[in-house]
Amino acid sequence: MEPLTAGAIAIGTVIATKALEKTGEKVGEGLWDKTGQFLVTLKKHSPDTVVAIEKAPSQPLDYGKAVLEVESAAKANPEVNQAMQELAAAAKAEPNPRLNEILAMPNLQKLAEKIGQVVMPGGTGKIDNMSF
Repeated sequence: MEPLTAGAIAIGTVIATKALEKTGEKVGEGLWDKTGQFLVTLKKHSPDTVVAIEKAPSQPLDYGKAVLEVESAAKANPEVNQAMQELAAAAKAEPNPRLNEILAMPNLQKLAEKIGQVVMPGGTGKIDNMSF
């Protein structure tokens, strides 16, 4: 799985899990555990990113910046990378149809692709036409 995609899925999963919790819907124990592990691991290396992610969806989150920060932390630390990959895999395996619906939205993949255009060699260097 591409790091940007895994990062986008991980962030989307954390936010979706919190949103589902507020509506009384349950996610599997495995996904719940992986979400917590991801946040604890990421907090060691990027505490401001975790604070911003935890405040969403009640406060706007700069998803592009958050994905880049998660990817950067994952590149710098194998523990963060492992936690991110495990969370993304657990999210994809989650049987909750509402979570799967949220994660299947093309926005996460589109976001990862747009960020890739900025950060990859030969990329445009800017994110434009970001309509979700």
